[in-house]
Amino acid sequence: MTANVSSIPPASPSPSPLHAVVADDFEAVNRTIVTQLNSRVPLVETIGQYIIESGGKRLRPLLVLLAARSLGYEGDKHITLATLIEFMHTSTLLHDDVVDESHMRRGKKTANDAWGNAPSVLVGDFLYSRSFQMMVDVGSMRIMAILSGATCVIAEGEVLQLTNIGNPSISEADYFETIQGKTAMLFEAASHSGAVLAEATPEQERALQHYGRYLGLAFQLIDDLLDYQGDAEAMGKNVGDDLAEGKPTLPLIHAMERGTPEQAKLIRQVIRKGGLEQLDDVLAIIHDTGALAYTRVRAEEMADKALAELDALPPSPYRDSMAQLARLAVDRQA
Repeated sequence: MTANVSSIPPASPSPSPLHAVVADDFEAVNRTIVTQLNSRVPLVETIGQYIIESGGKRLRPLLVLLAARSLGYEGDKHITLATLIEFMHTSTLLHDDVVDESHMRRGKKTANDAWGNAPSVLVGDFLYSRSFQMMVDVGSMRIMAILSGATCVIAEGEVLQLTNIGNPSISEADYFETIQGKTAMLFEAASHSGAVLAEATPEQERALQHYGRYLGLAFQLIDDLLDYQGDAEAMGKNVGDDLAEGKPTLPLIHAMERGTPEQAKLIRQVIRKGGLEQLDDVLAIIHDTGALAYTRVRAEEMADKALAELDALPPSPYRDSMAQLARLAVDRQA
């Protein structure tokens, strides 16, 4: 018999100074996650709880809390907003793992591997639907416009990534368009909606919107770098997974641009084919062309842009945590 999800608290991220400044808010988000996962269909609760508990730093809801508090917000709707952002993110994870035919995420079986593709997709749909119910509870048409628009951009980003699989001809600009949609958009929507909730000035609203965008880009750039040099155990996935799927990420794009014709030809062939048979050869080319160093430089540029946007906010521990988060984006190893 399936346990009632409301009796089991969701796993929280490891304590850190980033979360400490909004510790009470974060616990309230955890409680709201439990409440909002409630469903009359036990499998919805089971899969929803499984993916919510699978780890991760919950950075997107954290952004909502920090953005709102940094502007002096004293209400409680930021808890609902942070929770629905987490549900939106979780639903994209469920859908992505089905599309990518993934078997592991954060060191655990993916939901589609454990229960099958159809239940994972449908529970993802449930979480998306629940997030829109919660948007109504927030009661802001502007926030609803931001988040509903973001869902369209995210979906477009995922389709772009799908159409780019096996395509070695995409440019760096194409790559940035893809990661802006599939990753950075939800970071941007989180900090932007938090600013709107707190009735930010136009300058502060724009700053927090752009802060989230640049932060999301930095995180995705480092994710793509770590796919070629990360610690598999720490990441919860294997090094070279992107290559195996034929994803032309920035390290490969740069290596093709800077490598010899023979090196570029080999990488193009591997992207078209997928698989890991020539992983060692590709890693050697990436090293020879400085592709990982270049990717890190671009990530640091995005983090610096995010930091610069924080100048529009008044000094506070919340702003300090957002600054630390920008640095974490490029310093992490998983």
